[in-house]
Amino acid sequence: MSGAFEALRGQLQEAAAAFADGPGALEGILLGLVDDVDRAVREPLEIFPVCHHSPASAVAMARRLREKQPKVVYLELCEDMAPLLTELRNCRLPVAVQAFATEVKGFPAEWAPLSVVAPITEASAEYQAIAYALDTPGVELVLVDRSADHAFQWNEREPSPEPDASPAEEEAALHGDAVGVEIGDLRPRFAELEEHLLRHGRVRHWSEWWHQYVELPLGDSDHDTYRQVMFLIGSLFRRLAPGDTRRVRVDEDRERYMWTRMREHLAASGAAPADCLYICGAFHAASRVAEFGVEGTDGFVISPRSESTWQYGLIPSSHASIEAQFGLAGGSVSIAATEWAKNLKRTKVKQFQLEGQVGGPKRKKAAELPAPTSDPVASDQLSGFLQRPPVLDRLDEAELLGWSVEIVRAARRNGYLASTADAIAVFETSILLAGLRDRAKPTPYDFQDAAVTCIEKDVVPGRRDVRRLVEIMMGGDRIGQVGYDALPPLARDVHDRLEPLNLKLQQRGVQRALLDIASRPELEPCSDLLWMLRYLMPHGAARPIMGERRLGERPIQESWDLALGTHQRALIELGYEGVSVEQVLEQRLRRAAYHPQATAAKVLGAVEDATLYLRSSRLAGELGTRALEVLATERTVDGAPEVLRRVRRLLAHYRTSEPVLPRWIEDFVRTGYAHYCTLLPAAFADEEAGVEQVAAMLGFLFSMEALALSLGCDRTQLELAIAGSHPEEPSKVALLWAAQVQLGRLTRAELRERCAALLANPMVLPAYPRYLSGFVHALEPAPGLADFVVEAVSNAFAELPDRLLLPWLPTLITTLRSRGAELVPLLVREAGRIFPGRLTALDAWVPPWKDQPEPLAVTRKTGGGGLALLAAHPASCDAVAGLLGCEEPWASTARTGLALLERYPDSAAALEEVLTGG
Repeated sequence: MSGAFEALRGQLQEAAAAFADGPGALEGILLGLVDDVDRAVREPLEIFPVCHHSPASAVAMARRLREKQPKVVYLELCEDMAPLLTELRNCRLPVAVQAFATEVKGFPAEWAPLSVVAPITEASAEYQAIAYALDTPGVELVLVDRSADHAFQWNEREPSPEPDASPAEEEAALHGDAVGVEIGDLRPRFAELEEHLLRHGRVRHWSEWWHQYVELPLGDSDHDTYRQVMFLIGSLFRRLAPGDTRRVRVDEDRERYMWTRMREHLAASGAAPADCLYICGAFHAASRVAEFGVEGTDGFVISPRSESTWQYGLIPSSHASIEAQFGLAGGSVSIAATEWAKNLKRTKVKQFQLEGQVGGPKRKKAAELPAPTSDPVASDQLSGFLQRPPVLDRLDEAELLGWSVEIVRAARRNGYLASTADAIAVFETSILLAGLRDRAKPTPYDFQDAAVTCIEKDVVPGRRDVRRLVEIMMGGDRIGQVGYDALPPLARDVHDRLEPLNLKLQQRGVQRALLDIASRPELEPCSDLLWMLRYLMPHGAARPIMGERRLGERPIQESWDLALGTHQRALIELGYEGVSVEQVLEQRLRRAAYHPQATAAKVLGAVEDATLYLRSSRLAGELGTRALEVLATERTVDGAPEVLRRVRRLLAHYRTSEPVLPRWIEDFVRTGYAHYCTLLPAAFADEEAGVEQVAAMLGFLFSMEALALSLGCDRTQLELAIAGSHPEEPSKVALLWAAQVQLGRLTRAELRERCAALLANPMVLPAYPRYLSGFVHALEPAPGLADFVVEAVSNAFAELPDRLLLPWLPTLITTLRSRGAELVPLLVREAGRIFPGRLTALDAWVPPWKDQPEPLAVTRKTGGGGLALLAAHPASCDAVAGLLGCEEPWASTARTGLALLERYPDSAAALEEVLTGG
């Protein structure tokens, strides 16, 4: 313990005795703060405490690097992210360094994908250190924090809170659900302490308190004062932290990890601690672990990484996304960027910037560093700082007037009825609010409150409110961009393949792409790529305006709205999954097909997508075989409608584009026929199985029957399944009747009689609409019954009372809407054929099913009259004989044929029924 802080210790002891009526916990806390500062100051390896995105930290860092010029810079950042830092020069800040893992091993599967980001802005001390180390010869940059893998090993996964909806919601989601690396996280973990500071500081949130009581006082301070104040703040928040043992354990393990890595590097490189600089958060700078310092113990064992495969890259970031991820107030990072520019101008400190930095000011030559200065002897700077009264900045009327005029102009552009009087009101109110809060100069937060009070009033006419307008005016939500050279191979490949479109795809915003493929066939590969991007990326990244992709069709003309620059993060994360879009799409389709919860319908969807987007018969065959396996294990019929629709589309495609059907689809039809025949009786009786699912099963069986029988299936299986079905629900009963008609077990006349009996039974009338619903669904397996369905629905509208008919209408409408593409054209076409075409003919119109003549009774004669009739009119008999393949002359078969008719009269009766129409 040094004597540099003895005077401060004495003053704090007296203060503790005065406020707490004697020594106790308060004295221990106050003296502990001084001990932490003293310990950190005396460390041979200089510790530089920072706060993330703090302009004061950035200015102090730039100044210290020019004075000390360290040979080794240790930085609190995930050690496995080091290779990416050189790519920052190809990006427009802010961007985030990201570690991403899709193949998770050693972690719960539901955590996937794993993502860790570390955002970097120009107004951050970390960027100053990175720029100095990478562009200064002979300087080594060493990242010493835990790896991204350890970040998940040490932390228990907690559900992330839903972000509040705001106008900047899209920009705030640039980091997705990634875990943020908290570099220099300085915020009280003791809720009562934060509330006390906010109340007595007369501020609304923590960002405003930090700006008012830390940023501004430290903006012009010297190096020793800055370090000691930051050590003191970190120690204060650390000692007053609540007893969250998990979080304290993680913090201490991070500190042990970093000091262990630094001692290992010092031992391996032989560097002197005096030539090194350790940059970390102020919370970790005031550490009390045994491993602290270059002379600390070496008992900490670093666990090995898991077997997860990690990918690394840069993703675009924004001020709003940083604020959302780290819980900062809206606009605070933008205000910090503005404060950083003002600090540079006021202090004349020269910032460090990577050579060739995209979006930065152009430099004619690299800045020359002055000769390094020797480190002064540490002395007590805290006493003077804590006793110094707050500096009262004089009012900058020109700046405040400029803000007031600009916010009124912005408000008028966004629909507010603002005028010059409002500008004057904002100016005066800002000064008034600052005075009420004991400030001589209004801060941006005071001005923001004044603008909301004077302009917004009680109506928000536009998308942006006044608070958001002030944030934009103060610097805006600056959004970074990853340069082409820093993109992963997949993203660069996408830009290269879309180059024929002649669009600036790196820019944010929506751009329209017109593809006239008929006249420019070279654009067809662009169309294929855009459809794959639409499948893989979020909605809005690639949105078709004109054109569609269907099986067996070739594109002619298409129009697209592209926003790849806006969704650059999603495109970069695709690059973590593969080296080409086709590879990523194939992996996702295979992953969806082999998912434990995959259904036959979902696997068939993957088959269809593989055929549609990749045109890969190999992958389609593999996934089709998987669909066959899944179907054979299913014991429910929930997915039958989707299975039927997809199998029909695939069959139609293969029949028109392939010489023979693929083996897998033949096996699927054969297995599906037997599978649905087995499940059909249980589905008819199961209350959980809906009529739509049963109708889809019957549709599969009847529409695939010809193909299934040609592949060796037995029709007896279907007949037994229909015979063993005994439904009780009216709609399923009607569906069973339709199936029996389709099989020939029931005639139309018998079906018409059953419906007439239902209408004639008062006890059954309330359930009759459900029978009609079953008949409507029966159009799926038996489309030939469309005329009967029209007849049944017409009879229902004619005879059912309104109290039964009206409640059924919503069910009918929803049924037709859900199956409109298949059922409505059938019903409309049949109704158009039956009903009169003119309104005037409707009154005299008689439905054909009510105007049928009585069938003529045909008396079969056994004498020679029939033979004479045949001999008199031989043409009809010759035609029938030709159809049957009989070529014998008349004289040899006449008597024999008559005897045959007498012996087997049933055949003649059946022929009579066919010829007379029943």
